[in-house]
Parts: sequence; structure tokens; C-alpha cells
Amino acid sequence: MEKIAIIGKPNVGKSSLFNRILKQRDAIISEQAGTTRDVKKRIVTIGDKEAELIDTGGLEERDELFSKVKEKSLQAAKEADIILYMVDGKMLPDEEDKKFFRQLQKLGKKIALVVNKIDNDKEEENVWNFYEFGAEHIFPISVSHNRKVKRLLEWIEAQLPKKEIELTPADEDELDFDSFIESIEEEDKKEEESEIKVAILGRVNVGKSSLLNALLKEERSIVSDVAGTTIDTVDESTIYEGRVITFVDTAGIRRRGKIVGLEKYALNRTQKMLERADIALLVLDASEGITEQDERIGGLIDKYKLGCIIVLNKWDIAKKSYEEAIKEVRDRFKYLSYAPIITLSAKTRKRVDRLYDMILKVYKNYSQWIPTSQLNKVIKEAQIQHHIPAYYGKPVKILYATQYDTKPPKIALVMNRPEGLHFSYKRYLINKLRENFDLEGTPVILSPRRRGEREGEESEDS
Repeated sequence: MEKIAIIGKPNVGKSSLFNRILKQRDAIISEQAGTTRDVKKRIVTIGDKEAELIDTGGLEERDELFSKVKEKSLQAAKEADIILYMVDGKMLPDEEDKKFFRQLQKLGKKIALVVNKIDNDKEEENVWNFYEFGAEHIFPISVSHNRKVKRLLEWIEAQLPKKEIELTPADEDELDFDSFIESIEEEDKKEEESEIKVAILGRVNVGKSSLLNALLKEERSIVSDVAGTTIDTVDESTIYEGRVITFVDTAGIRRRGKIVGLEKYALNRTQKMLERADIALLVLDASEGITEQDERIGGLIDKYKLGCIIVLNKWDIAKKSYEEAIKEVRDRFKYLSYAPIITLSAKTRKRVDRLYDMILKVYKNYSQWIPTSQLNKVIKEAQIQHHIPAYYGKPVKILYATQYDTKPPKIALVMNRPEGLHFSYKRYLINKLRENFDLEGTPVILSPRRRGEREGEESEDS
């Protein structure tokens, strides 16, 4: 698949163009220079062709962090097939822009100079100044007004290779297009079901980006000692044991009172991403101990009912023994008691590879169906061992149980008096289920209801 990289200095509209081509608000955009820091990749359809679109950080060197951003952006350009170099059409041509553009021309890629912020015909006269770049293809556009963007897209489409469909001799005689479309849709569905979405969560500077890089064995995410380096979510997919695992490195979450500027967008983006995630890696700093903010972030995992693995990072410089550290985690995260714990060092990459097998196991448990007969056997035995307390003097009984959904396992308890099932008894039942079925890493949702009652609100659990 062809790669298209959007390159340029800060605040020229790269992320806005990325969103325009993608036809959705994905990349965070802001008037603040340096909003985009990591590389963001998405599959886009342009005309009837597909490509990988890459949004990059601005080319500047104001400090060490942004030097890394620049380096990452230029690397994306080297790996791309098509480069869109963006400039601000309201400004005079910049010597540094010319230098970068000519440097990219030497790569021998298909390259276009995109002059953004040309909002009307009068401003289009400014475009003549940019011909001194020596670009063969120049596109004056206004992303915010969607002005002349179509012409740019038509040029991009023309650069992309045509889709090729291989046909067998039998197919060439007669192609059943309905069957062909159905087979494509079935393959897409299988691919979607095989993908495991893993969110990397934690407060600022606990090593989330370092962990992503260690998992992928490449410098995918920008790592810096500057707190809040990652602003937008950064995602990357890899294949392990035949499964597609998509890791999402989220922005570090501060206390609500300390969230400023772009970080409020990052927090909103993180929460939207959690709605689509399957598993969360809760990254803690073993060298500092657990904070109240760590507990609040753990609360997000509980809120969105995600599978969970607790990662004690920086174990190479931990200040507590293993037993002390595990006890502290279990004491502070009682609501994540189902989550396995792993100690590792993202920096040295020690034990990082073990996370892959843990992710597959947790996902298997998170998406499993429990046979109805076995489920009812456990529920029945649990009631015999410990009767359900009466409700206002009236008996409370579970007539039968049935699982109605997965991710996480959701179980309906059909009862004579569902309102009479106390929270503590639900906890008891969940513990019994965990004793009999492998549910490590996943929450379990119990939903008491009357016979014939449709799915209502899910009860809280862990």
C-alpha cells in the first residue's frame, strides 16, 4: 500500500488536511504551534484507491523535544511514496522551507507543494512567490474553506497504482460480483474480529511511549523527559501468533486541576479511544510508588469495563521488594483485583516480550462464552452453599443464568426478585465464577432481571 506523508513547519495546517482527507476529525488541531508531535497513520480512500496517510509533527528545532519531532517527521518522508509539503500561503516564502523542500526533492519521491490558507482569488496571487521552490506540482488550497482541495486529491489519486484483481480462468469467463463482494466483506469482518485493541494508560512520564517502542522494537513514539510529550493518541499495529494487536499510546493524564491547554483535547481523545479498546495496560512507575492519580486512571479502566494488565515499569530502579510492590498494587487497586501484574523495564526491554502472551490470554478470557449448562451448575451450587438473603422477608431466587454478550462476559441472572440481590452477593457469585472459569484479566458483568425482561442497565462489578 502506498504511503502519503504530510510534511511542513508548525501551524501550516497539516493536521487539518489530514482530517479533511480522512473525512473525520481524527488528529488534534490547534492554533498552538507544535500540537502534533508523534506520527499518526490512517488508511484512507481517495477516489476508488486506498493509501496510508501520515500526519507528522512540525519541522522545527526550538528544543530537544522538537528536534526529535523533526527527526521523526523526516523519517516518515523517507518511507513515504508521496510527499505533500505544506506551507502557509499568507506568509512570504521562508528560506528554511525552501531548504527542507529541496532536501525532500532529492529523495526522488512524488512530491507536491501545497500552499495552504489561500482563502480567495485575491490571495491566490501570493502563490506566484512560491514558484521559486522549483516544484513541478503546486496546489493553492484552503483546507478550512475546502477550497480547491478536490484538485489536490485528484492529483494524489492519479499517483496511486490501480487496484488489481486476480482472476482464475473460470472467473474470467463469468464473474459473480455479488459473491465477490460478499467474500471481501467476510474477509474484512474476520480481520476486524481478529484485531485486539490495547490502550497504554498512565499518568505523565511513567514510560508509556517507551513501552510502546519496546513492544514494537522500534522508535515509533517520541520519548522525552519533558512531561506531556505525547499529546494525541499514537497507534501502531503488529502481528503476534496470527493476531493483529493494535497498541494505542495515550497522552499522560494529569489531575483535573492541572490539565491545561491541549491536554484537555488529549484527555477527551483518550476517553473516546477507551470506548473502542479491549484491553488496557495500566502503566505504573515502580521507582516512585502509586499515587492518587494512578488510582483515578485505574478508575477509567473500571468505568469502561476493559480487560486489564497492570504493568510495573522501571522495575530495574524499583525501591520496593517484589512482595511489597504487589501488596501495594492489590491494596490500592481493589477494583482491578482481576488484573494480572507484570514487572518490567521498558528502557532495558527486560520482560517486555512476556506481555504479548498475557495480552492474548486476557483477550481470550475477555471475549469468551461460558457454556450455559456449566454456568447454571456453578450458580446453583453457589446458592446451595450460601443462600441469597431474603428481601423484606420474601425469598429471593435465581431461576437460571445465561450469558448474553462478551467483551467483557455479560451474564443475565433471571430472578423472581432481581431488586433483592444485594451487591455483596453479586460479588460472591463473581468470585465463584472466577473459581470455576478462567476469567483472569477481565471484569464480569452480572445483570439481574425478571423472566422475559429485556437487557437493561448493567450492574457494577469487577
